[in-house]
Amino acid sequence: MATFTDTTSFTSRSGARDGWFTRTENWLDARGRFAWIAAMVLGFIVFWPVGLGLLAYMIWSKRMFTKSSDGFGRSLQRSYAVGRPSGNAAFDAYKADTLRRLEDEQTSFESFLERLREAKDKSEFDMFLDERARRTDDGSKT
Repeated sequence: MATFTDTTSFTSRSGARDGWFTRTENWLDARGRFAWIAAMVLGFIVFWPVGLGLLAYMIWSKRMFTKSSDGFGRSLQRSYAVGRPSGNAAFDAYKADTLRRLEDEQTSFESFLERLREAKDKSEFDMFLDERARRTDDGSKT
């Protein structure tokens, strides 16, 4: 006679059905970015493919770029908020004007560089034609 056991006791425990990889990942996540970096360094010391695999996983899963308790995550987040209004109308107007002026300067500088490249190309091509003409004149005189 077959008896079936109740599986609710197995699923009620936190992490009991998780694999070792998921448990390790959760443990490292609870300790932060430096735990991931320490695990990667230890992986390189023990067996370099393990460290390389951890580095690839950290980059692929965005573990290196998550918010943390140090100021890096907050400053990175602030830099992406450039386009959002701050709530101060005078500052927002100043910021919009400054960004527009910088974009205009960038456009004019890029066009200046393009003209400079064209002038350089033209002068090099003219020098080539002059040199070629001199060679043909020297060849026809002999």
